Amino acid sequence: MSFAVHPSSAHSPHVALSVPRRWTTRGAPAPGVALLARAPAAAASGFTPELVLHTGPVDGAATLAEWREEAMATLTTQLEGFELEDADLVDVGAAPAAYRRFSHRLGDVDVLCDQWAWLVEELGIVLTGTVARTDYADYCDLFEDVAATVEVRPHAA
Repeated sequence: MSFAVHPSSAHSPHVALSVPRRWTTRGAPAPGVALLARAPAAAASGFTPELVLHTGPVDGAATLAEWREEAMATLTTQLEGFELEDADLVDVGAAPAAYRRFSHRLGDVDVLCDQWAWLVEELGIVLTGTVARTDYADYCDLFEDVAATVEVRPHAA
């Protein structure tokens, strides 16, 4: 299923991606959240995997690396048991992306998150796939496949 993010202004890039069939989606469920997609059923662990797409302005002076470093620092204070497990710059989807895999706890569940972030025309785009650690092997390729569908079209001049 394809999903397009409607820009907040005529000067914002357009963002589109494809989510797995049968996943339920909610567009703009909260400020800064462009899409929430959840698997149709809980995984073997009992935790329901999800994909979240955030978009928002980024200070024009920040580089992709600086922006993501600041975001990871913030997450260490917000998420219980946060641990960064992998970080890389990858070519996937729209443009070069900052990839991060991190873990944290949601209640009594140890979750893993695959996260890709793009910075296009001062718009930050962050796609995060979250799954219970015990189910990660069943979903990591799916999360990467979704990230590969991210398209960003610059705003019309």
